[in-house]
Amino acid sequence: MPIDLAIRGTKVVTPGGVVEQDLFIDRGKFVDGGSPATQTIDAKGLTAFPGVIDSHVHFNEPGRPEWEGIATGSAGLAAGGGTCFFDMPLNSLPTLDGPSFDLKHAAAKASSITDFALWGGLTPVNLDKMEELARRGVIGFKAFMSHSGIPDFEHADDLTLFRGMQIAAKLGLPVAVHAESDVITGKLTDEIRKRGGKSIDDYLASRPAVAEAEAIARAIILAEEAGCKLHIVHVSTSRGVELVTRAATSGQCNVSCETCPHYLVLNSDELKRLGAAAKCAPPLRSDAECERLWKDVAAERINFVASDHSPAPASMKQGDDFFAIWGGISGVQSTLPLLLSREPALPRAVIGRLTATSVASRYGVRTKGRIAPGYDGDVTLVDEDATYTLTREQLLDRHKLSPYVGRSFHGLVKRTIVRGTTVFNDGKVVSKPIGQLATPGAA
Repeated sequence: MPIDLAIRGTKVVTPGGVVEQDLFIDRGKFVDGGSPATQTIDAKGLTAFPGVIDSHVHFNEPGRPEWEGIATGSAGLAAGGGTCFFDMPLNSLPTLDGPSFDLKHAAAKASSITDFALWGGLTPVNLDKMEELARRGVIGFKAFMSHSGIPDFEHADDLTLFRGMQIAAKLGLPVAVHAESDVITGKLTDEIRKRGGKSIDDYLASRPAVAEAEAIARAIILAEEAGCKLHIVHVSTSRGVELVTRAATSGQCNVSCETCPHYLVLNSDELKRLGAAAKCAPPLRSDAECERLWKDVAAERINFVASDHSPAPASMKQGDDFFAIWGGISGVQSTLPLLLSREPALPRAVIGRLTATSVASRYGVRTKGRIAPGYDGDVTLVDEDATYTLTREQLLDRHKLSPYVGRSFHGLVKRTIVRGTTVFNDGKVVSKPIGQLATPGAA
């Protein structure tokens, strides 16, 4: 019997480097060759990367689908070479218990063209629901160490976080934290607002780098004591990376970290030029800090890169009070292209690990992250010789407010394949929803 798909003539990114070989997918999995194929793709001149796994997105459905939505969010992900996303509980109906998980699972199943995993929340009101979330298949638990900006997702004080970490340790799941000191950022914000501060410089002053470093150090101590796997999301400073690396390599704590493309390619000076489209928390740092983070990426001190795609309607991204403008950067479509455009070039094997292999390994998603027999047939085909300037018309997310519009890229995603099915091809979505839930330990 013929297999489902053969991809001929491509250069394949593996953990050991780039090799020229044909790829074969049957019944959703990579297989060894040797049979005729029902469909053949001529991929000569293209590079096959493992499908991007974006472990940090806010697609906001159910609850605030007008901010994004799973259909448009997953379309943007696929256009950037993504085959799986991990959706965060913030900005949507929070995933704080079994019924809210079920609602989000149903929404993703109905609308996503890519596979997906779901984070659960860790807040003061749902510690007793963490076990039922684990039974449903959450990838881990997300907590905010500072105020989230959304009243229905409370930040975790130290005792709540520690108790949640103890529960997560028993469940064998990681806790991911937004690491900024609520005391430092809260008091600085109050002081600045009381004197009438509302500018971009005022906002930057309210969230200094020390607030991140202090919170990371505190989270590591709590996780060490609880015996919990810890992940630090969107690290914005090399000092934060150093704290994580030191704790991980010394055996103090089972801890990992991610950074985001915007902390690598945008800086605080560009924030003043781009304005609301580039507002985020932690905020953008100096150009020197960007370069230090690139060195951390190249040295593989950062475990992976995630978009932290956090969109909002244009009406919420306007005004002359920068504190009142909703924070969040829309970049789900650009993670792989931005990494491919780095000069000097990153080794392709490093990019594959940063965007797929290390993500799947860290979260125990055993079937994803590699182009190898037995793994899900998730692959993105890239024309590395293509150059282009990103326009709003090319974006597939709902509001198209990316700060990367107008930026030149080197490397164009031509086709994205999820478990052997092409979902994106030559600039267009070409598939109905086929997304399936990815869970830790799934075989």
